Amino acid sequence: MPKSALNSKMQSLLGRGRAYLTSTASSQKLTVDGFTTVTAETGLFPKPDPKVDGDECLHDCATCTIAYPRKFSIKEDDKLYGHVKGWDTHLIVGTGKTDWVRDVADEKGSVMQAIDKYGLEYERSDGRGRAKLRLSASNLPTGGQLGDSNSDDGSNCLLLPSWQLIEHVRPAEVPELMREVVERSVTNKTLLRREAPSTSAHANDTTPSPDTPPTDGNTNTDGNTNTNGNPNTNGNPNTNGNPNTNGNPNTNGNTNNETETERKLSILTLTRSNKSVRVRDPPSHSRFLTRTRPIPHSALILMCSHRTRDARCGQSAPLLRSEFERHLRPLGLYRDLHDERPGGVGIYFINHVGGHKYSANVIIYRKRGSIFIGNNSNHNSSKSGRTSKAEEKEDDDNEKEEEYGEAAQGIWLARVRPADCENIVRYTVLQGKVVKPESQLRGGFDRERALLSW
Repeated sequence: MPKSALNSKMQSLLGRGRAYLTSTASSQKLTVDGFTTVTAETGLFPKPDPKVDGDECLHDCATCTIAYPRKFSIKEDDKLYGHVKGWDTHLIVGTGKTDWVRDVADEKGSVMQAIDKYGLEYERSDGRGRAKLRLSASNLPTGGQLGDSNSDDGSNCLLLPSWQLIEHVRPAEVPELMREVVERSVTNKTLLRREAPSTSAHANDTTPSPDTPPTDGNTNTDGNTNTNGNPNTNGNPNTNGNPNTNGNPNTNGNTNNETETERKLSILTLTRSNKSVRVRDPPSHSRFLTRTRPIPHSALILMCSHRTRDARCGQSAPLLRSEFERHLRPLGLYRDLHDERPGGVGIYFINHVGGHKYSANVIIYRKRGSIFIGNNSNHNSSKSGRTSKAEEKEDDDNEKEEEYGEAAQGIWLARVRPADCENIVRYTVLQGKVVKPESQLRGGFDRERALLSW
């Protein structure tokens, strides 16, 4: 090779190396809440690696026979990531319907109208400033038995990321709902707690906020961290309970090198997790204390079906639901609207979320430890074959953690087609990985790793 060509090639390689290192260092920034805003779409959630996860991650579903209508056209060239407006909590209101008026807040006498009137921004009860509520109408059955849509029974609501189901909410009760449930709940910028919520409402009145930094300044200096299921810093759930905090780039297929900021945040997460912090339940006098319980599912798939806003969403939602069901059912994970068996995946239609030109929009919420819960036969068989009491205790702890779990991740995808559903189930729902971040990821959060897209 001529010397000039060799020099040119070396310069090219050095340039690419500098660009890689620069992008790694500048792709994140620290927020005032202690979370890091990740500006690169490949940095928020891990991407499957064929060497680790198998060649299936390279291919769309080969057995999918469902397709969108021929005239179903969307914008394919726009950059998706980084343009989603952030939110702190998400309230999903059951209406029993799959389509709504153009603006659901205009639905007279509805819970959505009452919430919009109250205001979608609120002051957090822990004194940590203002928060923004995302409001969605859904096909979740209303408060009547067996999905009876009698409005007198109120609306059942899902509150995320606290993973709460609030039953029989009436429009007149919305101010109390906001003050005593929503404003007291954890947010997308609350690091995950490490213990079940107290059953005593009185005990919560003196409990520090879940995202209040430790005040004693003590950290674990012996190199050991707790073993209660913290993830390693590459975003993949850790099966042995020990996080990787040595600052070395991971080698399991995640392309994100760990920055010093992220390493410190990981240690901070572990330090905070040892504090006695918990979600604040509704106060003891609240009518919602006995009407609030954990959402029974381990993951939620939300799809826009708002035909009145855009016909494409009315077309895509039922097709995607059928395909998701086809892949979830053999795993024992499919849950229909009235199936409240513990675990599994709940699938709900919601109203306009923005970005219809990038249909179909799919938002996935995953509980901590959702790997995966619902496939009880596999879990039980593996447990029965163990002889270690320590391992059995770890299983029991994981089950208890799952019972009281909150949303660890919120993953917003777009341009989703039926052929994508198999790998979305296999990698995103089950493992928290994103197969096509460059073309499908709009944004999201990871509360275990203290990462956000906004």
